[in-house]
Amino acid sequence: MYFKDWWIPNWGLLELMGTFLRIHNKLEFWNPRLGFADKLIFPKVQRHCISYAPEISRGKLGKNGSVRARSSALLELVPQTKKENLEFELPSYDPSKGQVVDLAVVGGGPAGLAVAQQVSEAGLSVCSIDPSPKLIWPNNYGVWVDEFEAMDLLDCLDTTWSGAVVYINDGLKKDLDRPYGRVNRKQLKSKMMQKCVSNGVKFHQAKVIKVIHEESKSLLICSDGVTIQASVVLDATGFSRCLVQYDKPYNPGYQVAYGILAEVDGHPFDVDKMVFMDWRDSHLNDDFELKERNSKIPTFLYAMPFSSNRIFLEETSLVARPGVPMEDIQERMEARLRHLGIRVKCIEEDERCVIPMGGPLPVIPQRVVGIGGTAGMVHPSTGYMVARTLAAAPMVANSIVRYLGSETRHSCNELSAGVWNDLWPIERRRQREFFCFGMDILLKLDLAATRRFFDAFFDLEPRYWHGFLSSRLFLPELLVFGLSLFAHASNTSRLEIMAKGTLPLVNMINNLIKDRD
Repeated sequence: MYFKDWWIPNWGLLELMGTFLRIHNKLEFWNPRLGFADKLIFPKVQRHCISYAPEISRGKLGKNGSVRARSSALLELVPQTKKENLEFELPSYDPSKGQVVDLAVVGGGPAGLAVAQQVSEAGLSVCSIDPSPKLIWPNNYGVWVDEFEAMDLLDCLDTTWSGAVVYINDGLKKDLDRPYGRVNRKQLKSKMMQKCVSNGVKFHQAKVIKVIHEESKSLLICSDGVTIQASVVLDATGFSRCLVQYDKPYNPGYQVAYGILAEVDGHPFDVDKMVFMDWRDSHLNDDFELKERNSKIPTFLYAMPFSSNRIFLEETSLVARPGVPMEDIQERMEARLRHLGIRVKCIEEDERCVIPMGGPLPVIPQRVVGIGGTAGMVHPSTGYMVARTLAAAPMVANSIVRYLGSETRHSCNELSAGVWNDLWPIERRRQREFFCFGMDILLKLDLAATRRFFDAFFDLEPRYWHGFLSSRLFLPELLVFGLSLFAHASNTSRLEIMAKGTLPLVNMINNLIKDRD
């Protein structure tokens, strides 16, 4: 369901998470996988996914490096760090030639590789810069099947479900007739890398520590002392925002989640359906304090059952400001699993995710081009990004190719401005403003109101909720979507939307008026 694109080693992890969830201005920490210097300053952070491997104090190793249970405590079953690399050779960038490449892509995630692949297909020279270019992404990506089908990526799904279910409460379940899938991370990266290699993309294994812009090119200074020259620089590093610049105050909402891929004795879910949202809270009946916290800022279960004894489980706070503490998320998840009778035998993977949602767009235009999290492309109401980013890659690539291949000679500033305007045209900016309006309402809803909201949301015609979740609706359609949602809502929900949505609505209208081409 979510796009997770950061890994951080487990030093003082809980302290770091607590600090991040409480502080919105400046964050400093070390990340060995990013294409940047070891120390990073984050005045405006977009999204984090954190996998960890603390010391194993209990339990013993099972097969494939998983940790097998000796007690029922979920958090004792921590997996060993597993780093898997692709097994083919990558052509290296040769700095001795002093070549000015057409495009330098900083970051080797799905977004960066997609643009590198498509720009190189047009015959332009591309250099991909990443400290671990062969490392298979450690994240769990979930997508709607139709989104990957539209991009000819069905072969990159390792599991699909015929549909999804949403549990509104103990007595109400919604069946969603929309197939869902989990991305095969190794297959997707291998497919992209092989195309990049065949197209002539060169790779440089390093971190970018500085970028110097000249009139006709940019100089990327790397941690190994190498300088790479490029006509265009694409920042595809996720949410560090170290190259792309922002100039407005940043006060996002936070989606926080804790997930495990686990072997279990059994579970109560249909293996043909994934659980998109489970808002039930009967698992908290014996813990008054925790149930009170959940009633104010609710969390839901997201689950992908692969078989009767293997499942991905993730407890998620949709959006809150500040974010729900990770320890709270874990406590709610443990209570839920106990109530559902799910006994975890071993954990293959786990992940801790903090996703800043909403906030301002970057400065448009600016010399460095962005895509993905660094360009503000996370869905402000849902946390979705992977399919939206991959779908935007051809547009960014085509824009770069068009400007570089034009008979009219463009300055680097003009080229970058053109690409930014293609990435964020007025229609997309208005769409994002509406999504931020939706996030501002969700921030104010307690559990009861959230249940009423999604009861109405998933009663809409599929084209509306499909389009909203997949960023396919633009402002005129979104206005119809909003009216339809209001019509489907209960009287209580309508009053809540009017009471809690009036100020966000005024802010949205004001921002729409200010933002004109």
